[in-house]
Amino acid sequence: MGDSTGHKHKHLELTLAAVSELSSSSSVYSSSSTPVIARFSADDGVAALRFHQGSEFIDGLNVDLGTSQLFKLGPLQSLCVSESADTNKEGVSIQFRNEEESRDFHSAFEQWQMESKGTHLPNGDISVSKSKFDNKIESSSAKMYFHYYGQLLHQQNMLQDYVRTGTYYAAVIENRVDFTGRVVVDVGAGSGILSLFAAQAGAKHVYAVEASEMADYARKLITGNPTLGQRITVIKGKVEEVELPEKADILISEPMGTLLVNERMLESYIIARDRFLVPNGKMFPSTGRIHMAPFSDEYLFVEIANKALFWQQQDYYGVDLTPLYGSAFQGYFSQPVVDAFDPRLLVCPPMCHVLNFNEIKEEDLYEIDIPLKFTASVGTRVHGLACWFDVLFNGSTVQRWLTTAPGAPTTHWYQIRCVLSQPIYVMAGQEITGRLHMIAHNAQSYTIYLALSAKMWGPGAEQGGIIQTSSCKLDLKEPYYRMSQPQPYTTAQDQQPHQLLQAQDIPPIHTEDLDLEELELLQQPSEPLGAQQHQ
Repeated sequence: MGDSTGHKHKHLELTLAAVSELSSSSSVYSSSSTPVIARFSADDGVAALRFHQGSEFIDGLNVDLGTSQLFKLGPLQSLCVSESADTNKEGVSIQFRNEEESRDFHSAFEQWQMESKGTHLPNGDISVSKSKFDNKIESSSAKMYFHYYGQLLHQQNMLQDYVRTGTYYAAVIENRVDFTGRVVVDVGAGSGILSLFAAQAGAKHVYAVEASEMADYARKLITGNPTLGQRITVIKGKVEEVELPEKADILISEPMGTLLVNERMLESYIIARDRFLVPNGKMFPSTGRIHMAPFSDEYLFVEIANKALFWQQQDYYGVDLTPLYGSAFQGYFSQPVVDAFDPRLLVCPPMCHVLNFNEIKEEDLYEIDIPLKFTASVGTRVHGLACWFDVLFNGSTVQRWLTTAPGAPTTHWYQIRCVLSQPIYVMAGQEITGRLHMIAHNAQSYTIYLALSAKMWGPGAEQGGIIQTSSCKLDLKEPYYRMSQPQPYTTAQDQQPHQLLQAQDIPPIHTEDLDLEELELLQQPSEPLGAQQHQ
C-alpha cells in the first residue's frame, strides 16, 4: 500500500467493497471475486482518484480531486460528485466493507484534495485556497459568527462572566511554572485577555490568533498595556490557515459553547494542537466533560406545550389554524432550553462523557454518540435530559475546574435541557436507559437525537422489556433562551410532593465523575444568583 503524506509519495491505494457510476446502475464493480481498489495519485502535479480491479483500471470512473466533493450517505456508503463547470454533475457511488475503511477513505480524500489545492508552508503545513474551516462550515453561518464575536459588547458579556474569567486567571497565574519562559498560542483570542494573562504569568511570547474584527481591538488593548504587550503578537486569521514562526509549548483557548460543543470551535482548538503544539505540550483546558441527568419539571413542560395553543384556533380571522398545530407543537419541543435550573429537579445522579483534548481527533467531534443509563431516585414524570459541562486546567502546580453545573454560580453558558414532548413515568429505583446522539452540521452546531426509555417494573420485570420510550430531535443552533433564575421549589407549589426533589434525595455522586467541590455544589439548595447572571 502506498502512503499519503503529501508530495513525498506518488500514490495511495485503499480497498473498497464496491464502486459504481450513478448514471449506470448496472455497472457495479464488487470485491466479491477480485478486490476493487481506490487509487489516489498525483501524476504531473494533478491529484486524481481512479479505481481498478485486478490489473485493469475501470473506464469512466476517474475523479478530479480539485473539482469534486465527497458526501457520506451512511456508515458504509459515500457519494463522490464532480463539480466541474464544463461537464454535467456526475457521481460515483462507493461502498465500504466496514466503518474504519470509510473513515480512512474520507481522511485520504480530504488530504489529497488539500494537496491538489495548496502548497506547503515552511513548518510543513498546507495553505489552501479554501481552508478546512471553509470546506465544512456554511459561509453565511461563519459570517454571522465572526460578526458577533467582532463586537465589543459581546466580548464584554464574556469578560463580565466572572466565574469564567476568574477561573481562567487563577488557572494561569497559579501555574506560572507552566508559562514562564514558554511560547503560548491563544486560539480564538477575542479581546486578547487570555494572552495578557499568559504574559502576566511570564510567557516568553504569546501569539494571539483571532479571525474576527476583534483582532483590531485586541491589538489596541495589548498596545495599551506595553509592559505585557511587547511579548504578544496578534495574528488576524483562522488557526486553520495562519502561519506561525515557531511551535507552541502551551495552547490556551476558550473554545466552549453551549453543551460544550456548540459553535464547533473545539475542532479548531484540536486543529491548532495538531499544527502548532510541540509534543507533550500543555493545553489549557485539557479535558472537557458533558454531564447529563434526567429531570422532572412540570412547569417547563406546560410552558412549552402552551406555546402551540395559538395554532388551535379554528376561527382566526375566518381561518382554521389547527392543521399546523401538530407541526408547531413539535417545533417548540425541538428547541433545547437554555436557562439556570434548580438541581433538585434532577431525577437521578448524573453521568458524564469525557473529551480528552490532548488525544481526541477532530473527526471524533463530527459525531458524538453517548449511551445513557441511570437509576431513578424518586417516582415521578421524567420530562427530558438536563446537560451541563465542565473543563479542567491541568496545571503542574494547581488543577482547576471551570463548571457550569446547576447550583454552582451561574455562567453565561447556563445549563441546557432537552425536553421530551411525551414524558415517561418512573418509580424510585427504576432503570432509565437511552441515547444522546449529536451530529455536527455546517451551521456550526449539532442536530441532537435523544431517546429515553423506562424498563419494565414490578411483576414480570425479570423477563426484561421496555414499557415506555420517548424520543425527540433538537437543533442546538436554535435554542429557547429562557434564562430564568432557579425557582424556589416548595411543597406549596402545584407540583405533586413526589415530584419535588430535595437535595438529600440525590445519592452521592462517585468521585471519579465529579470532583469534591462540584459535588458539594450539586448537593446544596440553590440560592438567588441574579448578581452573577449574564446573558
